Amino acid sequence: MAKSISPTDSADRIRSLDILRGFAILGILIMNIQSFSMIEAAYLNPTVYGDFTGINKWIWILSHVFADNKFMSIFSMLFGAGIILMSFKIEDAGKKPAGFHYRRIFWLLLFGLVHAYLFWYGDILVAYAMCALLVYLFRKMKPGWLLFFGFLSMFTGFALYMFFGMTMEFWPEENIQSTMLFWSPAVEQIQSELNAYQGTWLEAFHQRVPMTVMMQTMVFLVNVSWHAGGLMLIGMAFFKLGILSASRSNRFYFISLISGLLIGLPLILIGIRQNFNHEWSFEYSMYFGSLFNYWGSLFVSYAYISMVMLLVRNKAIEWCLKNLANVGRSALSNYLLQTIICTSLFYGYGLGWYGKTDRWQLILIVIGVWIIQVLLTRVWMKQFRFGPAEWAWRSLTYWKVQSLKSL
Repeated sequence: MAKSISPTDSADRIRSLDILRGFAILGILIMNIQSFSMIEAAYLNPTVYGDFTGINKWIWILSHVFADNKFMSIFSMLFGAGIILMSFKIEDAGKKPAGFHYRRIFWLLLFGLVHAYLFWYGDILVAYAMCALLVYLFRKMKPGWLLFFGFLSMFTGFALYMFFGMTMEFWPEENIQSTMLFWSPAVEQIQSELNAYQGTWLEAFHQRVPMTVMMQTMVFLVNVSWHAGGLMLIGMAFFKLGILSASRSNRFYFISLISGLLIGLPLILIGIRQNFNHEWSFEYSMYFGSLFNYWGSLFVSYAYISMVMLLVRNKAIEWCLKNLANVGRSALSNYLLQTIICTSLFYGYGLGWYGKTDRWQLILIVIGVWIIQVLLTRVWMKQFRFGPAEWAWRSLTYWKVQSLKSL
């Protein structure tokens, strides 16, 4: 007889995944806060806005080396692993997982659309939902094939950027000018964006919609789909190989940690040097200059995964791991909470700090947000099984209101 299906109980969860997910959710704010607080172009081109000397320059360099794309990569891999976990659990209960998966993804897509259009254009939930529509079909492949298709997907994104960079001289003039303005906006364009996000919610909404549409269409098709989708496939392979569940040996994780850093960090540092040597020119840095971090981040994120697995296996800094696990169990809620806090700080309908904060100050804000999230999550998870967003998502997925109180 088919067993009843319900969300995973706390006792049945894989703790290493929760810890890694919490680590990724907190870390992702280091880069996301730049999108919350500065003009859109400043995320890709740090020279276009704000002070970029002294401590601010070093904060950007350190953030780029150790954070940019690293935590998003980890979270994408975990999303792929989550697809396998849920589908296998439903199959073990004697039911077909497709309906549950696509219902789960539909609601995630809806949450993402609301998040993106009403709050913040940098939303990743819509992209994850779109990628998951296809990635799900690969779930039963052997790890070797998952790695092959994952790297193939990432290589496709890499090849597209190479193609755009090499063919730029043949673009129509109007395309070059519009893309150049995206990379380095005019003074009037910058001021218009500042006014919008320092203004009312409606003014910010009108500014946000065109960027959101571009993120969910052109940016998704050219870059995010290949990158995030490939990482999800790699995450599926890592889960099947026991890498994400702390099942491999200490020696395996130590070698993975060192090799990931030895390959990834030099690639990223070379990319930084090249961008500065080319003075962050549109012709070089828009495409070619970003590809060093594209690949380097994959290896550094693998090193981070290995580091966390070593800590889990050796039960080091247990108090920290426990807090990370709590954040990871309520990852969606904490991701949305970051948006609520940051838009309240930076947008005009909040404290109005948009465009007024240096990069070194942003790091202090990040630390403050981390403390708030860890403390709130610890209190919440003592009383409840899920975060509030997880509770809503799971209730909608299973077509049944879930019990929220801890058992």
